Amino acid sequence: MIEEIRAGYPNQFENDLLEEIAQTARLMHFDAGEDLIMPGQYIKNMPLLLKGSIKILRPDNDGFELLLYHLEKGDTCAMTLSCCMGQKKSEIHAVTETAVKLLMVPIEKMEEWSRKYRSWRNFVFDSYHDRMMEMLESIDSIAFKNMDQRLEIYIKNKVKLLGSKHIFTTHQEIADDLHTSRVVISRLLKKMENNGGIQLHRNFIEVL
Repeated sequence: MIEEIRAGYPNQFENDLLEEIAQTARLMHFDAGEDLIMPGQYIKNMPLLLKGSIKILRPDNDGFELLLYHLEKGDTCAMTLSCCMGQKKSEIHAVTETAVKLLMVPIEKMEEWSRKYRSWRNFVFDSYHDRMMEMLESIDSIAFKNMDQRLEIYIKNKVKLLGSKHIFTTHQEIADDLHTSRVVISRLLKKMENNGGIQLHRNFIEVL
């Protein structure tokens, strides 16, 4: 277990902390498309992602959701940290985008390790900063980019996250992530195909 944690978080934690994580955290596996955190739920554990990708979404009052950022191997979720520390209900929806392997750290260990280990403190602060920058990028994208540009960025990020130029998703799922309609996404994807950037297949999008 310690070697797997070290591989996921290279040069991040000292050996004593690695041993405590291995002894305390619960190893869990999830398939793609599973809900990890729902809005209104109290969070009792902090996730450390060892493998896979997780989408963090923010719901609105009308039941729609906006994609805030992705979590990858070596990440944790700033929103989860905030809810854990403040003992507040979740305001985000976390769903697995691929098969995921993660460690769930009990919230009572977060403050203890922050006092005890500088590496843990640094990790928490760095995670806050990284997720905040990603949220600012999402806000900038919504405020300053048109939907064509946002869709191109979305497709590029998908290729990077999945490590594949074949994106198995529906037009409706993309529309949900970008907080727009399926008709708009279908039209823009067809435009991208006509421009030679992608090829649309029945069950997936191929990036050329």
